[in-house]
Amino acid sequence: MSTPEDTATEAAPRVVQGFRDLYGGAPDGVWAAPGRVNLIGEYTDFNGGFVMPLALPHTAVAAVRLRTDGVLRVSSADIDGPALRLDAATLAPGADTSWAAYLTGVVWVLRRSGYDVGGADVHLASTVPTGAGLSSSAALEVVTALALNDLFSFGIDRPELARIGQRAENEFVGVPTGIMDQTASACCEAGHVLHLDTRDLSVRQVPFDLPAHGLELLVFDTRVKHALGDGAYAERRAGCEEGARILGVDQLRDVSFAELPAALGKIEDERVRGYVRHVVSDDHRVELVSALLDEGDVRAVGPVLTDGHRSLREDLKVSAPELDLVVESANRAGALGARMTGGGFGGSAIVLVDRDRAEAVTEAVLADFARAGHREPRVFPAVPSAGARRVS
Repeated sequence: MSTPEDTATEAAPRVVQGFRDLYGGAPDGVWAAPGRVNLIGEYTDFNGGFVMPLALPHTAVAAVRLRTDGVLRVSSADIDGPALRLDAATLAPGADTSWAAYLTGVVWVLRRSGYDVGGADVHLASTVPTGAGLSSSAALEVVTALALNDLFSFGIDRPELARIGQRAENEFVGVPTGIMDQTASACCEAGHVLHLDTRDLSVRQVPFDLPAHGLELLVFDTRVKHALGDGAYAERRAGCEEGARILGVDQLRDVSFAELPAALGKIEDERVRGYVRHVVSDDHRVELVSALLDEGDVRAVGPVLTDGHRSLREDLKVSAPELDLVVESANRAGALGARMTGGGFGGSAIVLVDRDRAEAVTEAVLADFARAGHREPRVFPAVPSAGARRVS
């Protein structure tokens, strides 16, 4: 089992040196924003519902220097090639289809919102695994928004920085994600999960002290890459919106768990019925997990995770054989519970396990993957970590 990769503090000197090599001179500062794991509440955020993410130690780290000539230069230590050079004033959706669109999209949103971004030099590196369902894109968006906010003294608060990141992904990149990923990256606190009401964006930091309970939350990155831009995510969002229309509500958040059986009886389309059943029941699971954590009954969260995976697999149909295998193998080996996390179709699964069973459970999953002929997953503990911050 690997430990979390570079912390932001450890990565900063490497990013600064890369900045100096590319642009000459020092950056004005270094910022970091984390990826996230979602404990419970999947596909609920664009339905006005509830989610419970936690920030990871894995971060996007950006060294940034202010410019006033309208030029935006962007480079990544993780991608070969020269720095991209763009004109901030001519950015438009579709104009940048490179990896940097998540970053340049933030500049575009800021300028459209009346914030005069005069340009910047940016060099970054990330330890958030891409394609693993851990919100590497949100980390890029949030670290960019935070750095520019600080450098240009815009005075934007954390929830609004998250909204700017979401708009960049929705309107510039063209992926219709909800607000959870960016809010987690911007607002999470170490040692906590974030209870987020995605309708009013109210947040509550919920203590999540796994060591005190002798537990670990493991992430199994299956290394099966998914792409939310392939239309599957958008199709499910459209299906959820259709379900809300049929039921005569603004969003599926407005259907209570007690009302679910009657609501499902009004929907003829089996596909839409499954989407509605998942979203309403997952909102209920978030509230159940929140109550269990408030009561200190962390072990009881495990079966709720497994129930959530069943719903994602059967009702929403966004799982994958590798994700199902993690859940089945881990539970068979004595885990308290497990589920896929993120948008699905690959990516990662999380496993709640007694600390003294973590190694045995991990070995069981790896053995089952080998027998199935799958690539060995990458495994690391999900340590509830700090949200976006300035590093230096």
